[in-house]
Amino acid sequence: MKTALVTGASGGIGGAVALKFLENDYFVIAQYNTDQNGIDSLKEKARLIGKGDYLFCVKADFTNENSVRQMMDGVIKSFPRLDVVVNNAGAGLYKLITETTVTEWDNLFSINLKSAFIINNYALKGMIGSKKGAIINVSSMWGQVGASMEVAYSASKAAMIGYTKALAKEVAPSGITVNCVCPGVIDTKMNARFSKDDINELIDQTPLGRLGKVTDVASLIYFLSSEQAQFITGQVITCDGGFSL
Repeated sequence: MKTALVTGASGGIGGAVALKFLENDYFVIAQYNTDQNGIDSLKEKARLIGKGDYLFCVKADFTNENSVRQMMDGVIKSFPRLDVVVNNAGAGLYKLITETTVTEWDNLFSINLKSAFIINNYALKGMIGSKKGAIINVSSMWGQVGASMEVAYSASKAAMIGYTKALAKEVAPSGITVNCVCPGVIDTKMNARFSKDDINELIDQTPLGRLGKVTDVASLIYFLSSEQAQFITGQVITCDGGFSL
């Protein structure tokens, strides 16, 4: 049975990604940090589809490098070779850049980028040895075009795009694919700060005329890990209903 590691699995997108892999007979390692309700909901959904025994949840604080390394030491001890890694964990910050503290900046980069760097380096040892594997890094459309009041967030997500492209070139000779998915405005709890009018305005700006669903992103991520995508690497694919066109 293949194994997939999904970070940020207690959130909307991460939970949908974890379920997608479970539905396709993967053993899923699901990382979370503080959202116990979210991970409990994922466990229940896994149970309802008869995959409760294939879900292994691990807790780690991605602002803390030691916490990430301790998590991966345990993961690799139990699963020496991961078939798929989905670096989905992310944090946002809606704030003027002139009011953003160094600690806030560092925490965003730790969660949104540094965690992926550490996790992938652990996973790559097994992938390189077996000459196969798929890594999908989750960025954001704001990493491509930038967002006012989200400069730190946009910068961290833009860095993920550059990291993905360079890593894809480096590990391609070992048969490993590395791609980046950039979600747009997806219907998740992260958008709770927006009013109903704000949401309607976002929908009006989206050519497809709706918010994205977590399953839209999950399906794309699963495709990039599949046999059908073995000749796709180093790509940055936006899933935003045309918002950023």
